[in-house]
Amino acid sequence: MKISDFMLEYEKVCPKELAVEGDPVGLQVGNPNDELTKVLVTLDIREQTVTEAKALGVNLIIAKHPLIFRPLSALTSMNDQEKLVLDLARAGIAVYTSHTNIDVVTGGLNDYFSQLLGMTDIEVLDDEEGLGRVGNIELTELSVLTEKVKAAFGLDRLRLITYDHNLTQKIGRIAICGGSGGKLWPKALEKKADIYITGDIYYHVGHDMLSAGLLGIDPGHYIEHAFIGLVADKLRSFDMGVKIYESQEKTNPFYDI
Repeated sequence: MKISDFMLEYEKVCPKELAVEGDPVGLQVGNPNDELTKVLVTLDIREQTVTEAKALGVNLIIAKHPLIFRPLSALTSMNDQEKLVLDLARAGIAVYTSHTNIDVVTGGLNDYFSQLLGMTDIEVLDDEEGLGRVGNIELTELSVLTEKVKAAFGLDRLRLITYDHNLTQKIGRIAICGGSGGKLWPKALEKKADIYITGDIYYHVGHDMLSAGLLGIDPGHYIEHAFIGLVADKLRSFDMGVKIYESQEKTNPFYDI
């Protein structure tokens, strides 16, 4: 089987056209006509991911976060990011990126997050780009919801955006967006969410949210590692005789102590 054949199957369930405008999705490194026998699914492509891919002998890496996010002005071994591209090309390992399209698509990452939290009556958060989800839950105290979020995403801790540290506020409607969705908090407010869950919320954005009456939970960007299992299962369902590996490398740059 060729890489291009596999890409076509994936794009039937997660079309590139769903990606936010300007988002670099699709094949970033490699020849679509190369033969494909093994695929590695990962959230990020870092040095340890490249080592893992080489050890497994894969022909293709499918990653959520683009290896090449901004145009490269050069391709040398003197720059760490460029070196990753060179190492993969030399090893004959292609790279395919599925970024915001897996966030937007029905049955994608944000739908999966909503399912984990038991949300009902789910709708899209940002109608323009299709990002995020909003839905209802049984009326729950914030203290209980935080524990549910920790359990759902395998977290030991998270950041709360609230002035009331008693955590007794009642939550009945949740907005959620994987990754860095801080800019969408006004959409959560418009859709009458009691709380907005997303990663990388800035200090002053937290102030703005609270002033407007919106609570927040920042579970970190790395909850998107759920991409690995979700996409690996989709790829296995194609039953095309390709071995699918799930990356075991931890690429979260943050460590809480």
